[in-house]
Amino acid sequence: MREEKFDITGMTCSACSARVEKATAKLDGMGSVSVNLLTNSMKVSYDEEKLSMDDIVEAVEKAGYGASAAQLSDETKQAENKGSRKNVALEEVEQMKKRLIVSIAFLVPLMYLSMGHMMQMDFGMPVPSFIEDTFYGNENAVSMVFAQFLLLLPILYANRKYYIVGFKSLFHGGPNMDTLIAIGSAAAAIYGCFALFRIGFGLGHGDMHLVHQYSMDIYFESAGTILALITLGKYLETKSKGKTSEAIEKLMDLSPRTAIVEREGKEAVIPVEQVMTGDILVIKPGAAIPVDGIITEGNSSVDESVITGESIPVEKTVGDKAVSATINKSGFFKMRASKVGEDTTINQIIRLVDEASSSKAPIAKLADKIAGIFVPVVIGIAVVAAIVWLIAGATFEFALSTAIAVLVISCPCALGLATPVAIMVGTGKGAENGILIKSGEALEIAHRVDTVVMDKTGTITEGNPKVTDILAFSGSETQLLQLAASLEKSSEHPLAEAIIRRAEEKELSLLQTEEFEAIHGKGIKAVIDGKTYFAGNEKLIKSQAGGYGDQVEKTAAQLSDQGKTPLIFADDKTVIGIIAVSDMEKATSRKAIQLFKDMKIKVVMLTGDNERVAGAIQKRLDIPKVIAGVLPDDKEKHIKSLQDQGHTVAMIGDGINDAPALARADVGIAIGAGTEVAIESADAVLIKNDLLDAVTAIRLSKSVIRNIKQNLFWAFFYNCIGIPLAAGVFYTALGWKLSPMFGAAAMSLSSICVVSNALRLKFFKPEHGDAKLVNPPEEESFPAPNIEMKDEKEMERMSKHEAELKIEGMMCEHCKAHVTKALEALDGAEVSVDLEGGTATVKSQEEIEDGTFEAAIQDAGYELKGIERR
Repeated sequence: MREEKFDITGMTCSACSARVEKATAKLDGMGSVSVNLLTNSMKVSYDEEKLSMDDIVEAVEKAGYGASAAQLSDETKQAENKGSRKNVALEEVEQMKKRLIVSIAFLVPLMYLSMGHMMQMDFGMPVPSFIEDTFYGNENAVSMVFAQFLLLLPILYANRKYYIVGFKSLFHGGPNMDTLIAIGSAAAAIYGCFALFRIGFGLGHGDMHLVHQYSMDIYFESAGTILALITLGKYLETKSKGKTSEAIEKLMDLSPRTAIVEREGKEAVIPVEQVMTGDILVIKPGAAIPVDGIITEGNSSVDESVITGESIPVEKTVGDKAVSATINKSGFFKMRASKVGEDTTINQIIRLVDEASSSKAPIAKLADKIAGIFVPVVIGIAVVAAIVWLIAGATFEFALSTAIAVLVISCPCALGLATPVAIMVGTGKGAENGILIKSGEALEIAHRVDTVVMDKTGTITEGNPKVTDILAFSGSETQLLQLAASLEKSSEHPLAEAIIRRAEEKELSLLQTEEFEAIHGKGIKAVIDGKTYFAGNEKLIKSQAGGYGDQVEKTAAQLSDQGKTPLIFADDKTVIGIIAVSDMEKATSRKAIQLFKDMKIKVVMLTGDNERVAGAIQKRLDIPKVIAGVLPDDKEKHIKSLQDQGHTVAMIGDGINDAPALARADVGIAIGAGTEVAIESADAVLIKNDLLDAVTAIRLSKSVIRNIKQNLFWAFFYNCIGIPLAAGVFYTALGWKLSPMFGAAAMSLSSICVVSNALRLKFFKPEHGDAKLVNPPEEESFPAPNIEMKDEKEMERMSKHEAELKIEGMMCEHCKAHVTKALEALDGAEVSVDLEGGTATVKSQEEIEDGTFEAAIQDAGYELKGIERR
């Protein structure tokens, strides 16, 4: 299946986007279609053997709209059009502004002419004598009405787009918001023309009663006011919508337009699009780095805040990576370009944010489905309302006014904007905070996550082993470190690298080694100054060296219990010392885990490490559940197992071995410093390599979905109240009647309210200061860790007496009491019910069968969604 993006023109409301989506979805060979009203775009996946891009464009055009392929792959074109998003938005605002100025400029005298005499009589407002003498009075009725008609014409012309698009959509069988406006205002204008002819007829036949009757029922000012108010609303809406894409605009502005390239010994300034992989770039102080690359000469401090969000500049030297759009603060350096054009970090971020903004969340399907039938239903309601009032004996003018009010107050715009505006602001806000969310679907699902599974190495921990303890049994720590580094310098093991780095930090000179030998699974041995030394685990030392006593064994065991790996160093007679190496957890990992628990989200750590190491990390970080001894291939199976139990799972990882699990999870979150495979498999990317950003991502998702629900509620609520009011349902009982002018104002206000509410998401801030952290227990009181090993029999033995039930339907304390009573009736059951989390924990001496749990919950009137054994 090929994926393609199209630019769509002519859409004005969600009825339009629904029609475009429906027209293309029915094509043979079409996979998925997502039309976004806010960005005027369409994303499709289709079978190239059955469909072509021309077929898709033709289908859109038959539906009454325009379509063209968005050529995102053309780097030059994209570079030239980097400001196109902003330019299009500004151009639209300027067009709406001109229409609004013309509308108001001619509406004011139109209103004054049509209502001035009334205001003079009722409120004592002055009317110029030449207007009063010329227009007011039955004998001058034709002049007055015709003057109003002339003042209305510029307003109609300025807003002709409503009629062009509205009637075109109607004739294509897909009426939209413009159709409602066009029919309503056209009906008012046509009736005014009819009244003009009737007045002329009355004057010609001396029927002054007829003249007076129709002089009081001119709707030219209503038509003008409807158009002016709706244009005002669209102008304010367009300005607000322009603010939703500010995040992408800021990202585009960060990328420099030129680069200094060193070619044939000379420096040349060229457009950044012409930089090629392998080029040597010159980066001067204060300059933005144009592409990704590796520093080859010089050093500096680089401000990477635009990418990582970190305000402190990062020191860079030869061999370090330089990232596009970051700022060189002080030094001068040269770099070799490794990623150019669309492959640069900044352009990948722009692409991801743009795609997420253009995507459609599942919650939008409800609004789209309703919008697709909304406009025809509204037209039907308007016709029925007019007919009913005519049958009830109302005047034709009253019935017409009612029908026009129904047409103009109905607002499919609000429904269409409710979701995409919030999604665009939300994904943009995520990008500002170093969180790249790839789709609206991922953003929506994240708010339902109840279980977070984390990889250990590189996710919870730094992924970079470090020396933590140097314990010398003979000689000094410096001598032990020098000997250890000399032995390990020929080893390729990651733990050896940690020891060598510590020796380099201490600026120790290494000793010459001979007869180096790696002993598989145990360690190494080598000869230094004619003496044989060993380095490795207890098996090696016990079998090859001497002096391995109780004290050495006890010390090694204590270090292992702390999650450290002890490396024992000895000669052929005695143990010289122990150096402990550990992959330490990140500074923010414990806080992030606590914040997840505060949010009632279960935290599970997956690790291939042994029980002792996993237990130590579990103790230090207070992780509720750890699954140790997991092979890389089995991570995906554990995710699936949790999903089968009814959990919505987020997986956080960074390695190639995490890619299947990231793809399997409901929401896959890749650590930004991880591999490209993991990032491609994930639904979201944390650029800063910080678990706290995963907390922020879920909180952002909750805020966005809450905002969307508010928008949809007010859009539905507005129409449920506004349409009956406009139709005159309350007129007989309460005397409430809505004029077309107020209906037009209300319609505009609803769209403005929805967009403004979504823009509140711009004030979202990641706050991590509310985690209720507790100090970990002392080393001496180290409890037996809650470790779940991969051995299935062992897992069953450890978990058969405790089960967590996921229950659906509990709403209040009474529900909690019912469930507690039902489960406590089971033989030997100890029950704890979490109402907010929708779970119940049951402990028992004997294992209780799933069917027994299910029967007890059903008898209590609730539904059992899943069982997790511990």
